[in-house]
Amino acid sequence: MSLTINSIRIPDSRMAKDATALIRDTESELLFNHSSRVYWWAALAGQQRNVSVDHELLYIGCMFHDMGLTHEHCSCDKRFEVDGANAARTFLQHYGITQTDIDKVWTAIALHTTPGIPEFMAPEIALVTAGVEMDVLGRGYPSYDDATREAVVAQYPRPADFKEQIIQTFYDGIKSKPQTTFGNVKADVLQDKDPAFRPFNFCTIIRQSRWPG
Repeated sequence: MSLTINSIRIPDSRMAKDATALIRDTESELLFNHSSRVYWWAALAGQQRNVSVDHELLYIGCMFHDMGLTHEHCSCDKRFEVDGANAARTFLQHYGITQTDIDKVWTAIALHTTPGIPEFMAPEIALVTAGVEMDVLGRGYPSYDDATREAVVAQYPRPADFKEQIIQTFYDGIKSKPQTTFGNVKADVLQDKDPAFRPFNFCTIIRQSRWPG
C-alpha cells in the first residue's frame, strides 16, 4: 500500500518508478530505505516552509544522493557526491528533462554534504540537504510529529543501529580515495592558527542526534 501523508506521496510517473527500481536494484537495503525516507523528510519540509517544489526532481535528487557510494557508480578520483550527481544526470537524460532541471538535480546531490550553501538555493536543492540532515543528523526532528515519523519509518525501516551502519557505509565508499575528502578550508586555517580550535565531528553529531539508537 502506498504511503500518503498530508497529501504528499511518491510521484507516480514512469521516471519516478524507473528511478525506484534502479535504486532498489543498485543500492543496499540500508541506502534504499534511507534515500526513501530522505524524500519524505524533504517533501514534508517543503510543505512546512510553504515552498513550491517539483516533486519529481526532488525525488530523483533524494533517491540518487548516495548512488556514488555504490560499486557500480563509484569512481576512483571523484567525490562520491559527484559520482551520484553524474549518475542522476545520465538517468535524467533519457526522460527529456531540460538541462536546467538536470543541473538543478546535479547540484542538489553534489552539495548535499556541504551545509550552509544549499539552503539559499532552489527549493529542490535546499530540500535534498534538509531531508538528508533530518535522517542522518536529526536536524528538524521536532518539526515532524511522532505519527509522521512512525509512518515513514514503518514503510522504510530505520534499523536500531542505523547511525553506525551509515558511518560504516560512508567509510566503505570513500576509504579508497581519501584525497576526495578535502573540504572546508576554513577549518584548516582555524586549526592552524588557533590551537584551542576543535572542528565539528560528523560522526559525533550523528551519534548525538535525536533519533533513537
